Amino acid sequence: MSKAVIIYDSRSGNTGMMAKAIEEGMKEAGIEVLSKRTVSATAGDIKDVDAVVLGAPTYHKDMIASMKTFLFEMEKADLKGKVGAAFGSYGWSGESVQMMTDTMKHIFGMNVIEPGLKMLRRPGEGGLKQCQEFGRKIAEKVKNRR
Repeated sequence: MSKAVIIYDSRSGNTGMMAKAIEEGMKEAGIEVLSKRTVSATAGDIKDVDAVVLGAPTYHKDMIASMKTFLFEMEKADLKGKVGAAFGSYGWSGESVQMMTDTMKHIFGMNVIEPGLKMLRRPGEGGLKQCQEFGRKIAEKVKNRR
């Protein structure tokens, strides 16, 4: 079975809600998924997976610090060619999703799903369905990669 990991952080719970819905979509599509907060994640968590999904809110036009720290941790793993995807919530601007996408694509050489998924503030029922669909899209890319 294909494996994926979702590494995320959330300030107000919005990005955490997105992570849970994305995980549901991936599991429904037949992918084994581990979800972890950035503060407890290590390079070992991403070493033997087929896909790495990163989630972080945008705060003052930037990624939150815990995700920046985890991106340095990711340098310890060989991620070239693995599937990558990014998501996050935002209040005004939403830059973190593109920052994570660019890092996975250009620094780690990952096969990134573009565009990433960003949502204005708290996702409602329709937003959570979009997250589940994004999870299925990630799962499909993983399955087609094999």
